[in-house]
Amino acid sequence: MTGTIIAIGAAVAVLTGVGAGVGIGIATGKAVDAVARQPEAEGKISKNLILGCALAEATAIYGFIIGLLIIFFLK
Repeated sequence: MTGTIIAIGAAVAVLTGVGAGVGIGIATGKAVDAVARQPEAEGKISKNLILGCALAEATAIYGFIIGLLIIFFLK
């Protein structure tokens, strides 16, 4: 029974990757739209996009690490 609960907990922790993927996809789409409207602002837009994507990806990595910790330390 506890093995099932550990697996469910790890799966929920790893689901942060889905949110990060959706967020990065939306941000990239909006950045492409912004560059299409104002090509001269591409540098500022790209800088903000990369920062936002790095922060979103960090949450996915944290979720993955928490999932691994749940699996290895709660057995």
